[in-house]
Amino acid sequence: MAVSPAKEKSGSKKHKDVNSLTGRQKVAIFLISLGGEISAKVMEQLREDEVEKIVFEIARIETIESELKDAVLQEFQELMMAQNFITTGGIDYARDVLEKTFGGQKATEVINRLTSSLQVRPFDFIRRTDPSHLLNFIQQEHPQTIALILAYLEPNKASQILQNLPDEIQSDVARRIATMDRTSPDVLREVERVLEKKLSTISSEDYTAAGGVDSIVEILNLVDRQSERTIIESLEDEDPDLAEEIKKKMFIFEDIVMLDDRAIGIVLREVNTDELAKALKQVDAEVQDKIFKNMSKRAGSMLREEMEFMGPIRVKDVEEAQQKIVSIIRRLEEKGEIVIARSEEDELI
Repeated sequence: MAVSPAKEKSGSKKHKDVNSLTGRQKVAIFLISLGGEISAKVMEQLREDEVEKIVFEIARIETIESELKDAVLQEFQELMMAQNFITTGGIDYARDVLEKTFGGQKATEVINRLTSSLQVRPFDFIRRTDPSHLLNFIQQEHPQTIALILAYLEPNKASQILQNLPDEIQSDVARRIATMDRTSPDVLREVERVLEKKLSTISSEDYTAAGGVDSIVEILNLVDRQSERTIIESLEDEDPDLAEEIKKKMFIFEDIVMLDDRAIGIVLREVNTDELAKALKQVDAEVQDKIFKNMSKRAGSMLREEMEFMGPIRVKDVEEAQQKIVSIIRRLEEKGEIVIARSEEDELI
């Protein structure tokens, strides 16, 4: 029993082929096949006018032949498969996989249906490329090419790339995007083809984040003090900026809990009360308790009042105050006046 609009229910059965159905009729059959609960969730994502048209088609259907239902479901499956291939590897990749699966003619039919009905946006294959990799790759291109690519990217990804472009081309690219009108499909396809070919060498690889300053800081925090000092001193000779960046991260303010009470007392004598109040504004109770525990009742009370009357404070100011105290701690450690226990093995005797 084919899709049978009410006006066709009398007389002989009229079998329909899936290719004779309209897009809305196929959607109606698809939603009926899904069942009421799932169909309702799907229609929640559609515009009101789209829902009205689909509901109208559903209301006109009395019965559905199982063969026709299976054909519609298969077509949806093929389209979803093709869409997935396109977003994963681009049109050419999708066509190649579909040809191996269904044969050349069927693959072409599926791709054509998908590109016409779902309107695949240019540069869809770029969506799987990390913005930082894409930035490194396209910043050498002509500003007009960069503008064309960014115009078709998701705004959040395009903004990440735009803000990190070299200053000399940043405004030029922005201007070209703003003044861009229409681009010939042939031009789009050619730029896509060239870019996809170039990107294939990097986008197919799985990039794993490893190394970096945070990584070496984590390692250095676990080595003995002598090894740490030797490495840092060597880095200071070879790359002073890198050495300074590492030193800033070697001991963060929250690590103050690793200091013994004697060391805390020495640090507090070197720290300005106003800076300490700022530094303690956004830390957990463990850090605050460690500080107040090593202060007199009067000094602790004054510090609490200072923090209370200070009111809201910028995160930047808090971090600057914490960094000043961290610098004091590192200076005292380098002079041998305090010891930082970097692991459970660093027992103080």
